[in-house]
Amino acid sequence: MTTAVRAEPLGPPNSFAKRVLVTGGAGFIASHVIVSLVEDYPNYMIVNLDKLDYCASLKNLETISDKQNYKFIQGDICDSHFVKLLFETEKIDIVLHFAAQTHVDLSFVRAFEFTYVNVYGTHVLLSAAHEARVEKFIYVSTDEVYGGSLDKEFDESSPKQPTNPYASSKAAAECFVQSYWERYKFPVVITRSSNVYGPHQYPEKVIPKFISLLQHNRKCCIHGSGLQTRNFLYATDVVEAFLTVLKKGKPGEIYNIGTNFEMSVLQLAKELIQLIKETKSESEMENWVDYVNDRPTNDMRYPMKSEKIHGLGWRPKVPWKEGIKKTIEWYRENFHNWKNAEKALEPFPVQPSFV
Repeated sequence: MTTAVRAEPLGPPNSFAKRVLVTGGAGFIASHVIVSLVEDYPNYMIVNLDKLDYCASLKNLETISDKQNYKFIQGDICDSHFVKLLFETEKIDIVLHFAAQTHVDLSFVRAFEFTYVNVYGTHVLLSAAHEARVEKFIYVSTDEVYGGSLDKEFDESSPKQPTNPYASSKAAAECFVQSYWERYKFPVVITRSSNVYGPHQYPEKVIPKFISLLQHNRKCCIHGSGLQTRNFLYATDVVEAFLTVLKKGKPGEIYNIGTNFEMSVLQLAKELIQLIKETKSESEMENWVDYVNDRPTNDMRYPMKSEKIHGLGWRPKVPWKEGIKKTIEWYRENFHNWKNAEKALEPFPVQPSFV
């Protein structure tokens, strides 16, 4: 087990009002959350725990890497001895648990790895956090735990009916999280968000992959008909949602973080082709599309109700046209933030994932 920490002294643990542990902090969404926390809460110490898997990059955190209230530790949530020691030494008050294996298609190939990291790793973290008596534990889940629906909108009380190994592992982890509330009244909160897009996302996921393929003069590959739709949230909007849950979320509760903006993968590809390749006709667009076999299961929609978090004062703000423009511009300059970014553009063994 290796650790990487700041060399300069940070002061005793009690010199900060709160000490917040963010797991998976070098990844996509969590890195945005950390930047906001470090900048907006200078009296909070933000501890970033990440094992630096293939889809993580410390470049996502360069803007705050020298801040006095930020600390990076390299480590694995599945290492129970290490995690217990971390809680003992860092005196953590709040946990935001993002760390997970998340690529849906890869989950069919590596199902046991997803179970190990997402379920066992979460249980390890829960146990250590409970023993350390942290005051809030936020578990970041996904809308995919509901399974698909063509018409019915899911609310927080809807049953979990996952249809792929990734979603199943997240649903199982949720059960462990909820059991700590039921058994110990340990102050856990669960969030389930729509798909998030924006800067920092490793280009195996559908939006950054399509952008990167087109910027490298390669075609977008589409599962089946491409008529599957997803709801997309811009990164800064979802950050605000997590900060809202951090401040106002009630222990034992679940919060959907959704948006009404919905788009099919085919329409997404066409919009990106038009924006990046400046095509003028349907036939020109078709030159940049490859249709491939669909995945074993591919839910058509994940419509969610988000009135519960609206009641806490959060709503999405960034329009699609603004968010996607910023995202395209970022990938034009930062595609090589990951040392193995080129590998993400290869079609084998998996196709791009929504999540």
